Amino acid sequence: MSVHKRSLQLTICLSLLVVAFFLGCKGTETTSIHLQGAGASFPNPLYQKWLSEYGKLHANVKMDYQSVGSGAGIKQIRDQTVDFGASDAPMKDDELKAAPAELLHIPTVLGAVVLTYNLEGVSQTLRFSPDVVADIFLGKIKKWNDPRISADNASAKLPTSDITVVHRSDSSGTSAVFTDYLSKVSTEWKEKVGSGTAPSWPVGLGGKGNEGVTGQVKNTPNTIGYVELIYAVQNKLPVALIKNASGSFVEPSIESVEAAAAASAANTPDDLRVSITNPQGPHAYPISSYTYILVYKNQKDAAKGKVLVDFLWWGIHDGTNFAKELSYVPLPDDIVKRAEAKINAITSGGTTLR
Repeated sequence: MSVHKRSLQLTICLSLLVVAFFLGCKGTETTSIHLQGAGASFPNPLYQKWLSEYGKLHANVKMDYQSVGSGAGIKQIRDQTVDFGASDAPMKDDELKAAPAELLHIPTVLGAVVLTYNLEGVSQTLRFSPDVVADIFLGKIKKWNDPRISADNASAKLPTSDITVVHRSDSSGTSAVFTDYLSKVSTEWKEKVGSGTAPSWPVGLGGKGNEGVTGQVKNTPNTIGYVELIYAVQNKLPVALIKNASGSFVEPSIESVEAAAAASAANTPDDLRVSITNPQGPHAYPISSYTYILVYKNQKDAAKGKVLVDFLWWGIHDGTNFAKELSYVPLPDDIVKRAEAKINAITSGGTTLR
């Protein structure tokens, strides 16, 4: 064999070895990990942003989140059909006991449940006292020009139209936050309806998810409904001012939700399950809430668990850079530290994942 042919063969062999080497390395680097989450629609716009941004940093990680409501998210994490659940309503003691293993509540951000409405000819922002809100959703106040609504909105030309209430049709953390608030400000509401993810609504039309309620209000005249703030903002719907426990009519905003969290800080238990509705303070927005990601303390799959822990850590740190632009509120510093401790407690087979 000529020197030329031997040289050519050697070159080809070396080339094949190099290709095989790089293909092997590539395969190792791009081992795909897929995580599935489901639950609250309240934080869905932010979570979709988080998944997109986190995915840009980790090409081998695929994460999906389904906005199916807090009740469904709790059920799916309890049934272990998802890697993480999400809820604005903290799980109750009996729900935690029904889970096959210990679940942790990791707060991610805060948000505001707002009253939004579709009222043609009324350009000014409406104001509502808490007893009026409760009686509208009880079906006791039926007309937009009811004297009790007019009393808080003296300069508004309110129509004589019937009020159509819109509420959630699915099991919802947003409903739990809203009815928790109504139960604190109205004895009648507390006795007749109470609080929870799926209350028996006295009146109104149902919409699935924050998306469904927003759509019903936007497309149906004379309606009023409750949604997370970002849904009203993105759909250019008006947002009402609500009289808080200190007697101030307060606009839902980053600052007023921060004030609600600050007023409730001392009452936050070790497991971080807390209601912050109807707090004291002149600047506090009264229907504010944390939202949580629900994860098992012990992860069965170490590889998935490590990615989940990394994502949660990224979310409450770097991820908060995207919160305010979507009308969510980053966690207070003290709650960040306490959430860090929860994340650091997540293990797989007894080994910590951070």
